[in-house]
Amino acid sequence: MTHIDRIANHLHQAHEERRQFANLTGDLAPGSLENAYAVQQALNGLWVAGTRGPIAGYKIALTSKAIQDLVGVDEPCAGAIFASTVRQSPAQIVVSDFVRVGLEFELAFRMGKDVPEGGNYDGETIVQYVDTAMPAFELIEDRAADYSNLDANTLVADNAWSGGMVLGSPSTVWKQLDLASVPVTLTYNGEVETAVTGAAMGSPLISLACLANLLTGQGRSLKAGDVVMSGSTLATRFAKPGDRAVYAVDGLGEVEISVR
Repeated sequence: MTHIDRIANHLHQAHEERRQFANLTGDLAPGSLENAYAVQQALNGLWVAGTRGPIAGYKIALTSKAIQDLVGVDEPCAGAIFASTVRQSPAQIVVSDFVRVGLEFELAFRMGKDVPEGGNYDGETIVQYVDTAMPAFELIEDRAADYSNLDANTLVADNAWSGGMVLGSPSTVWKQLDLASVPVTLTYNGEVETAVTGAAMGSPLISLACLANLLTGQGRSLKAGDVVMSGSTLATRFAKPGDRAVYAVDGLGEVEISVR
């Protein structure tokens, strides 16, 4: 068994046993970001062959400089999202299904065409590969991590804490909008917060392009039908039984979740 496979098996078992997230150290440390992504792909392979089934898309994480500084990186990271963890709005989630579940508030894109490998994409050149967009919740499974002691390589190896997503209705109207400035509204247990779609990286299309470039640099690429989470516009909320949230994107509808 290779070093990469040994780490992937360790993480797989940690998830199966619902252990608290812990930094990989000693002979389990990936040693580099490149190795961390190799572990992530090996771990994802175990899940594809096991309980989670096929990959339905990807997420981009660590989109803000503050969180990058917290974990010691200078760029966003990626993780896979599995078809078995995708829900449609209105959805209900059960907190006991997770070690600890966080909710993030995003715009999701569904790819209409394969994104060719090797391209250096930006927010304009990536548009041609996108079909629809929709408001979405990302489900974060951080396994009760200690945020005062986070290691970027471990977070990446652990599939960037990807726990699934809840999708609103897809729309093509996004093509008519300036996604740097579309207003969004979160109503969480009656409390209202507002932001704009560009809060994560200036535009969710920039996030999408960043993800496409990151994947192609690893020999992977976005495919037609993949759904991509583009980064949260508001701070993560940790879900509790009885919570209800509605996230609305002007002109694109809303997505709804309840928690028990």
